Amino acid sequence: MMTVTVVVLSVDEAGRLKACLPALAGEDVLVVDNACTDATRAVAERHGARVLALASRVSYAVAINRGLAAAASADAVLLLNADCVGEPGFVAPLRAALEADAGLGSVAPRLLRAADGRVDAAGITVDRRRKNGLVGHGAEPGAYATAGPVFGADGAAVLWRRAALEDCAVDGEVLDEDMALWATESDLAWRAQLRGWRCAYEPRAVARHVRTYSPSTPRSQLDAAHRRTQFRNRLLMAFKNETGAGLARDLPWIAGYEVAALGFALLRERELLGAYREAWALRAPARRRRRAIQAR
Repeated sequence: MMTVTVVVLSVDEAGRLKACLPALAGEDVLVVDNACTDATRAVAERHGARVLALASRVSYAVAINRGLAAAASADAVLLLNADCVGEPGFVAPLRAALEADAGLGSVAPRLLRAADGRVDAAGITVDRRRKNGLVGHGAEPGAYATAGPVFGADGAAVLWRRAALEDCAVDGEVLDEDMALWATESDLAWRAQLRGWRCAYEPRAVARHVRTYSPSTPRSQLDAAHRRTQFRNRLLMAFKNETGAGLARDLPWIAGYEVAALGFALLRERELLGAYREAWALRAPARRRRRAIQAR
């Protein structure tokens, strides 16, 4: 049987771990303690989880990369947010899907919103505009009940094959640490596709998720710095992963969206304009990553 390590990141989320960890009983669990000041370590150890304690607070991408490195002996790694609680038997269908198809790099579970039971995510997508988003967000609870292929899986809960992660790593980084947080899972999913790895949606694996920010959340509720990072990371993601064939096929949609996005920034959210400057400042490492990705 394929061995699986569940990597759960906590950023002062001991209270959420009290709900998340009991659902993982019997699994090999590693809690990444991102320099927490709360009872994260105590809660993790109480539930039989191993703890990777980081000495200082780092970004989501850095913390996950360190967790992945610490779980290197497992055949597969389930990345799980502390605010995501799996239903009984959550891991088994994900493992079975990965075992049944050697071409699968990852498996996406069915995420439901903790508040109302509606669909939170049935995978993720990057559309013809190169805009990333959640599949099915806000749909009726019974929707998306059929398994099938998807572009990728949301970072809140995704099972990755270790071989796929190693194949997709650039200079030892699985998640791009320059991106820090937003769209890192979309960037990795796109990179995996370029390497020939597929993602499957498995609705038998169900978890309930408390999403901090989503397409249904008013933009005003997200800090301007985070909105700017979202804007910047979309540019970095496309720059690194776009292919000549893809650009030729979808150029009208891409160009149209970029013009609209610039207009929105100029007229509605001028704080987003800094994203262009930030993306430009990161052009050298992004170019290095692009060369590594496209050369493969």
